[in-house]
Amino acid sequence: MTHVTAAEALVTQLQSYGVEYVFGTCGHTNIALLDALGPSPIEFVIARHEQAAAHAADGYARATGRPGVLLTHVGPGMMNAVTGVATAALDSIPLVVISGDIPSYYHGRHPHQEVNLHADADQTAIYRPFTKRTWHVQRVQDLARATERAFWTATSGRPGAVLVNVPMDLFNRPVPPYADDHPLPAHLGRPGLDEPTAARIAEALLTAERPLVYFGGGVRDPRARTALLGLAEHLDLPLAHSLMGKGVLLDGHPLLLGMPGFWGLETTHEHTKGADVVLAVGTRFAETDASSWEPACTWNFPPSRLIQIDIDPAEIGRNYPVETGAVADAGLALEAIAAAVRERQSAPVTRPGLRESIAVARRAVFDAAREAGRSDDFPLRPQRILADLRDALPEDAVLVTDVGWNKNGVAQCYELPRPGRFITPGGASTMGFGPAAAVGVQIAQPDRVVVALIGDGGMSAQLPAVPMAVEQGAPVLFVVMNNRAHGTIADLQAGAFGRSYGCEFTDPEGRPYSPDFARYGESCGADGYAVTTPAELRKALTDAVARRRPAVIDVPMVNEPVPTPGHWNIKDIYAGTFPADAA
Repeated sequence: MTHVTAAEALVTQLQSYGVEYVFGTCGHTNIALLDALGPSPIEFVIARHEQAAAHAADGYARATGRPGVLLTHVGPGMMNAVTGVATAALDSIPLVVISGDIPSYYHGRHPHQEVNLHADADQTAIYRPFTKRTWHVQRVQDLARATERAFWTATSGRPGAVLVNVPMDLFNRPVPPYADDHPLPAHLGRPGLDEPTAARIAEALLTAERPLVYFGGGVRDPRARTALLGLAEHLDLPLAHSLMGKGVLLDGHPLLLGMPGFWGLETTHEHTKGADVVLAVGTRFAETDASSWEPACTWNFPPSRLIQIDIDPAEIGRNYPVETGAVADAGLALEAIAAAVRERQSAPVTRPGLRESIAVARRAVFDAAREAGRSDDFPLRPQRILADLRDALPEDAVLVTDVGWNKNGVAQCYELPRPGRFITPGGASTMGFGPAAAVGVQIAQPDRVVVALIGDGGMSAQLPAVPMAVEQGAPVLFVVMNNRAHGTIADLQAGAFGRSYGCEFTDPEGRPYSPDFARYGESCGADGYAVTTPAELRKALTDAVARRRPAVIDVPMVNEPVPTPGHWNIKDIYAGTFPADAA
C-alpha cells in the first residue's frame, strides 16, 4: 500500500473540508505540516506574531462564516496565540487551532520548549479554560479522527475555538493517503422551537402592553435576521441590540432603538426598563450591555418578564430569571414564533406613536454626532473622524474595530449603511484585535474596502499586522485614532482618582509622545498618511480608498470620553461602594 506522511494526509483532509487559508507562524514542531501545505491549493498566511495570526484567522472566520484555521508551534508559540484564540472563543467564532508539540517519545524529559512545570507535556491545559474542547493526539492513527471532531465541534451548537495538539513526530509518520474516511456531515441540522413553546411565546407577545425584542450576535445569520424583521414588523415591536448585534439590522430601521447599557442610549433605556415582556434572542446580557445588571438602569427583571432563546443552554437564565427559556437556533425559533403569532393575529399590529418617537430619538443621536463631526478643532474630535469615515467610505465597507472610542462610539452613534459591516471584539474586548483581524477580513473579502479603526494603543499592540497586509496584498486601511494614550482607561482613572497616571504615553520630559505610525506604514511598504489639519483626513481616506493598497492613516485625536448614559459597577468600586452581598 502506498503511504504518505501524516502531514500530507492532514493537508488532503483540510482540503476536503474546504479550507482555503491557514494562518500562523513556523516552528520546528510544525514545519513538516508547512512543507505539506506548500504544493497544495491551501495558502499559508505567515504572521510575525502568533496573536496577529490568531486575530487574522478570527477575522477571516467572521467574514466568511467558515472556521478559521490557525497553526502554531510548541510552548511559546501556542502561548503567544492565547489572547487571540480566547477572543474568538468568547465571541462564539469557529476557530481550529493545530499546534505542534514535543516528540511523543520525549514526553516528560523536558525537551526543548516543553510545557511541563505542573504536568508533563501539558500545553493543552493552557487552552482548556476557553476552548470548547482540546485533543492531544497520542497515536498517528487518531489524527484524522481528532481533526474531524475538531471541525465538527468548532462549528456545531454554539461555535467556538478548539485545539488539536500534535506531537511533532506524528506529522512525519507514514499513513495511508486520506480517502475521505472522516468526512464532515453533508448537512448540519439545528434545533428548532417546539409548537407549544412557540405558542406560549406568541401569547406572551400578543397580550403584552409594552413588549420589546432584544437581540445579539446570535441573530447575524440572514435567515434569523429575516425572521426577526418579519416578527417585529408584524407586531410593531421595538428592537434593541447588544454590542455584538450592531449591524444585524439597518441603523435607520424605524423600530430599532439602538444599544442599551453603559454605552447605550437614554431613549433605549426608557423602553428596556419599561417593557412588560422582553424576548431576548442570541444574547447573553453582557455586563456593559446590562449596566452591571443594575435594575434601576437598563433591565428590570422582574417585574419585566423574560423570554430567552439561545443555542447555548448555559446562557438561559445566567444573569436574569427567565419565565420561558428555549435552547434553539435563533432563525428557526423566530420563524416558529412568527408563525404562531400569525395564526392568532393575522392583521399587522400598529402601536400609535411608537415609530415616530423612535425616529425622533434616533435622529437626535445621529444628528448630534454629525454636528460634533463638523468641528474643525485639531486634534480632531472623535465624532469628526467618524463623520469623515462615513462620508468617504463606500457603503459596503467593513469597519473592524478595537477597543475604546472606535468600538463604543461606533456602536453608539455611527450610522452604518445598509450593506456595511461592523466587526468588534465583544466578549474579551481585546486591545490589538482590530489591525490583524482586518487583514483576515480583507483576505476573505478582497473586493470590499476594509478599515481597521483603532486607537494608538491597539495599533501599537499589533504592529505586525501592517507587514502581514503588505505581504498578502491586502489593501487594509489602518486608521489610527491617536490620542497618545490608552484613552478610555485614562478617562476612567481621571474621573475616579483625579489623574491618569500610567495611562498616557509621554517622553522623558513628560510631553505627549507617539510613534510616527504613517512613517511606520511606509517602512513596511504600505502607504502612510500623517494628518496635520482637519481637512486632510477626508483627502487621505479618499486617496487611500482609490489606491487600493495597504495604508496607515495617523489621525491626531483629542481624548474625549464616549457618553455613558448607563451604569458600570467599576465606578462604584472606585468610589468605595460595594453591593450588600459583597461586603
